[in-house]
Amino acid sequence: MNPEITLYNQNQVSGEREICEQLSTILFELLSEAENKIWHRHPVWFLDGNPIVGYSKLKAGIQLMFWSGASFDEEDLKPRTGKFKDASKLYTSVDQINTEDLKRWVEKSKLIQWDYKNIVKRKGVLLRLK
Repeated sequence: MNPEITLYNQNQVSGEREICEQLSTILFELLSEAENKIWHRHPVWFLDGNPIVGYSKLKAGIQLMFWSGASFDEEDLKPRTGKFKDASKLYTSVDQINTEDLKRWVEKSKLIQWDYKNIVKRKGVLLRLK
């Protein structure tokens, strides 16, 4: 496990810490081949330099975000508005984490990707990779 991500998790308040620990445990298991690090102050997993999933602390809880999640066709992942293709799930309790849903979303994140890695080079234009 990445020590920076472990430290991030430990710095959360009780309840949110457990959510972060559960999410990171599952993500490390399912994305063992992925690079992972603290990016823009949040844990993020990358495939070939492209961010695919991460989580962050919001006032309302812990947000799990898939960068290409709006293309997953998953009811429980809520897309944001705008030109990006991200979608997220908000957790306020560790009991809300459905491991089967998370496994399915991670599998889709490997198969469905938009090119965030090169978004700056393309001046904000997203192209689908997979």
